[in-house]
Amino acid sequence: MENMTTIAQNLGITEKQIAQVLSLTAEGNTIPFIARYRKEMTGNLDEVAIKSIIDLDKSLTALAERKASVLAKIEAQGKLTADLKKAIEEATKLADVEELYLPYKEKRRTKGTIARQAGLFPLARLILQNTPNLETEAESFITDGFDTGEQALAGAMDILIEALADDAKLRSWLYNDIWSNSRIRSDLKNQEADDKQVFQIYYDFSEKVSKIQGYRVLALNRGEKLGVLKVSFEHQLDKMLRFTEARFKDKNDYIKQIIQAALKKKILPAMERRIRTELTESAEDGAINLFSENLRNLLLIPPLKGKVVLGFDPAFRTGAKLAVVDQTGKLLATQVIYPVPPANRAKIEQAKADLSALLKAHGVEIIAIGNGTASRESEAFVAEVLKDFPDLSYVIVNESGASVYSASDLARREFPDLTVEKRSAISIARRLQDPLAELVKIDPKSIGVGQYQHDVSQKKLADNLDFVVDTVVNQVGVNVNTASPALLAHVSGLNKTISENIVKYRDEKGRITSRQEMKKVPRLGDKAYEQAAGFLRIPNGDHFLDNTGVHPESYAAVEQLFAKLSITHLDQEAQDKLRSLDIGKYAQEVGLGRETLKDIIADLLKPGRDLRDDFEAPQLRQDVLDLSDLEIGQKLEGTVRNVVDFGAFVDIGLHEDGLIHISQMSKNFVKHPSQLVAVGDVVTVWVSKIDTERHKVNLSLVDLNELN
Repeated sequence: MENMTTIAQNLGITEKQIAQVLSLTAEGNTIPFIARYRKEMTGNLDEVAIKSIIDLDKSLTALAERKASVLAKIEAQGKLTADLKKAIEEATKLADVEELYLPYKEKRRTKGTIARQAGLFPLARLILQNTPNLETEAESFITDGFDTGEQALAGAMDILIEALADDAKLRSWLYNDIWSNSRIRSDLKNQEADDKQVFQIYYDFSEKVSKIQGYRVLALNRGEKLGVLKVSFEHQLDKMLRFTEARFKDKNDYIKQIIQAALKKKILPAMERRIRTELTESAEDGAINLFSENLRNLLLIPPLKGKVVLGFDPAFRTGAKLAVVDQTGKLLATQVIYPVPPANRAKIEQAKADLSALLKAHGVEIIAIGNGTASRESEAFVAEVLKDFPDLSYVIVNESGASVYSASDLARREFPDLTVEKRSAISIARRLQDPLAELVKIDPKSIGVGQYQHDVSQKKLADNLDFVVDTVVNQVGVNVNTASPALLAHVSGLNKTISENIVKYRDEKGRITSRQEMKKVPRLGDKAYEQAAGFLRIPNGDHFLDNTGVHPESYAAVEQLFAKLSITHLDQEAQDKLRSLDIGKYAQEVGLGRETLKDIIADLLKPGRDLRDDFEAPQLRQDVLDLSDLEIGQKLEGTVRNVVDFGAFVDIGLHEDGLIHISQMSKNFVKHPSQLVAVGDVVTVWVSKIDTERHKVNLSLVDLNELN
């Protein structure tokens, strides 16, 4: 119950909604199923909100379990006071619980514990009491391991240093002071380790801890890991010392030394580690969320349906690999040509003839060129060939991860007789035809639409990206007769085994004609069917609702609705009736919730609709752009390839994407680039800077005349 109250406060939803989500999850329902088909129960929560509830409940449960363990351990020592118990119970972070537990935690063998065991605690008390002639007093504490009065005093000081370092209130004050007033800085450690000067801006860098941005934190972490940078903190040390000294009524030189040692050797290093961990975790969450949003937008790029596509995988020495696929993605032909140097003129002319022959022989309608090595040169070659094909265009396709797929077991099973490179060309072609269906075959981390993805928690990243893929796949829906096992595996309720069984069943029995028939697939039980059925589409099936998002559990209600409205066919008259329907009245009459009936009507008005059609289609090109063609202030069209914290990278037809820095996105303040652009957006930009030496272009979303 306490968890639900906290979740409700954090997410701004009701405890009833939370209870329903947790109950539905416990019953084995998936997030996509709950979001789509249990809206009345959850109050119309979407997938993100449902996942947030589940994740927060898990973390709060883990926190509660740790609190209970810590309280039991302190109580067993007979040291649990009412105030301490209250502080632990009210702690909202695991790190705060550990801080409160620190003084009572069983210590490993330290200088302080050795001194205590040697009986030096009374001498430590004399230091605190500012006793005169401490050097003389210390002589009476000489014992094994502490052979002189000086050693005995040092041991007593170690006891006090550790005690002060464990002081929870002092640590809490210092922690908050570092967050508010300290700076994190970096200095150059080894320039030879940064031959491309990637970290140049961090060679002499300083930023307030409270202000530093996530991408800078990850950059500092990477620079430090590579040995390029030395990262440290700048504290208001005098203020910290004064605050700590104020805790002591009398201060002799020994106490001042104890304070210095406790702060510099114990507390500050521990607080710095904690704060850097927290900065990193926050930065990771930001990077993962951005990666997730970019991935979602990439997966939602509209498919170019019904087109014969030629995939063009560029290369210099080994030649370009070509693959032609038909409207359904079926492979028609493959070929290798040598269109760019170091190939000689004869080979390049032959490449033109071979490409032209392929285009004619298979009725190719569009060419998809991978954006990797030799892409720029290959694009120029294709543009030259297309002068003889005025009705054809080409698209630059992000080929990140294509090589990963090409070498995978999945690709080997799909095309056992083809080389890795030819499989890559097929993947590039299919990415244009249906980005979602092809990209689900690749580890999301390899798709290349994030920043610092290799510097964040790989488990957390994988979990979040898998969630994005699952969400998009289920929102779009899957044609059960054409989907690959990789795509089917992301459908709610299905797994790798069931997905492979569906394809095997298809191969053996022929086309699946109804959702009901799905129950014959081995291992697809009642629960899996319930979770999956609404997301599976069967165009031209036995029941017209099988090609909609209407769940079979609602078929009877839809039939009742049609009878009440005298609908026999979904003609214009029927659609008009559905559009003007009194939702509240008819929902009650046919036994459906309002939200469910709204969704059903939306599906009936556009059966088989693809939500990706609402997004911008890929940008088609017929000619190539060179850096020398550009001039400052020039207006261009481009496609957003990646969104990062400091801006967005846009494909304008050059080999390298141009950067729109966040400062050039609007005349008004922009908190984050994702407020204005998303991966896949087609945008109008103006050239703001051309760096011919580094082959880089800076762009602006605002006409430079207006920006100035």
